[in-house]
Amino acid sequence: METTLIYEGKAKNVYSSDEPNVLRLEYLDQATALNGKKKDVVKGKGELNNQITSLIFSELSKQSISNHWIKILSKNEQLVKKVKIIPLEVVLRNVAAGSFTRRLGVKEGTILEHPIIEFYYKDDLLDDPFINDEHIAYLSLASKDELAYIKSETLKINNALIKIFDDIDVTLVDFKLEFGKDANGAIILSDEVTPDTCRLWDKSTRTSLDKDIYRKDLGNIIPIYQEILSRLKNKGEDKDV
Repeated sequence: METTLIYEGKAKNVYSSDEPNVLRLEYLDQATALNGKKKDVVKGKGELNNQITSLIFSELSKQSISNHWIKILSKNEQLVKKVKIIPLEVVLRNVAAGSFTRRLGVKEGTILEHPIIEFYYKDDLLDDPFINDEHIAYLSLASKDELAYIKSETLKINNALIKIFDDIDVTLVDFKLEFGKDANGAIILSDEVTPDTCRLWDKSTRTSLDKDIYRKDLGNIIPIYQEILSRLKNKGEDKDV
């Protein structure tokens, strides 16, 4: 398969494939934080994230949540549908943590009465600023109907992910999603769902099982990501029995 590098990202490289509306993603052994200001090579990370997101996207597909994932190709590669990414980072918060606590003075760990959706303008040069619905309309990033759909789908995805992580004794604190438009113009979930994009706490100990370990210089993230993958695989095996 002859492919061309289309985009070189912080955590993934995107390549063309033999099919015009299909891309190959290569997950990299690279950890980043602070919008790329902090960056390190972490051997084995790409393989873990590729497997984790493939397991999760496969489960979301079974629950009729439209997404770009097609299949896993190798330890660190997968095939996905080609989409035009909507330049919005969609963050959903179930529990107060991270920038939410700093901006609003809410105690970390506070369970929110209902999920809160936030939007960030996906632009590295602007440091991905926090924006609202009116900013989105002004910048023509999404129409009113498209934004309503994104919000509705994000809540649906939240319910599905809560169940997935509940089943492996993990609390889904918050997460970031990206959406894109496929060849037919339909808006579908894209990018990845991994410990890079989710804040995950062990239910018993409330210890971090995500990239906060790297952000806060608390240790090696590889055993943490391996733990998430192991729990997801074991749960999948239990369901097959």
